Amino acid sequence: MAQGGPASPSLLRLLLWSGVVYLACCRTPASAQPPVPCQAPVQWEGRTVRYDHNTGKNTRALVSYDGPNQRLRVLEERKGLIPCKKFFEYIYLYEDEVMFQIEQVTKLCSKMALTEPWDPYDIPDNSTYEDQYYIGGPSDQIVVQEWSDRKRARKFETWVGVYTMKDCYPVQETYTKNYSMTTSTRFFDLKLGISDPSVFTPPSTCQAALPKRMGDEC
Repeated sequence: MAQGGPASPSLLRLLLWSGVVYLACCRTPASAQPPVPCQAPVQWEGRTVRYDHNTGKNTRALVSYDGPNQRLRVLEERKGLIPCKKFFEYIYLYEDEVMFQIEQVTKLCSKMALTEPWDPYDIPDNSTYEDQYYIGGPSDQIVVQEWSDRKRARKFETWVGVYTMKDCYPVQETYTKNYSMTTSTRFFDLKLGISDPSVFTPPSTCQAALPKRMGDEC
């Protein structure tokens, strides 16, 4: 076999071009890191619409959210006259493990123990990245990311959260149970901070609270 001599100029150019193509197209940039969950605001006020997939009912509410103190206040909104329908205010105090239900007209109050742990409106660190997309159309778009608690090859998702890219505001959260959706909550008109911290203080009628939940029908 003949001994290899100096490579021809054309061969050198071919090898150089192949290396450039590899670096440009085939090598993963060091800066291409996988998405990480953003940090959601810890205190805000806004409005929500919660859809119960089991009953088919929508519940609109004004919400005050206090993450550091694990408090949540939900004031159901009246949208038109609904005969024989009661509207409630709910105050959840997770550090005290208690929830108050207050009828908006009579101020009749129920007090019940909270048996479920505090579940903040945020993206847990161990969440699975699902997608990134725009909400809206041209010139009117908001970039959001979708996350879930799905574990590849281990479990299906029981929670899916959609949060904005810019400030990490919640847009929608969906919970599932037994492979079917149970509730979906949409968030809008959010503002940072708590304008009136007294909304987390139950009214005086709760000193003689009922021990069970009240129904929403007359």
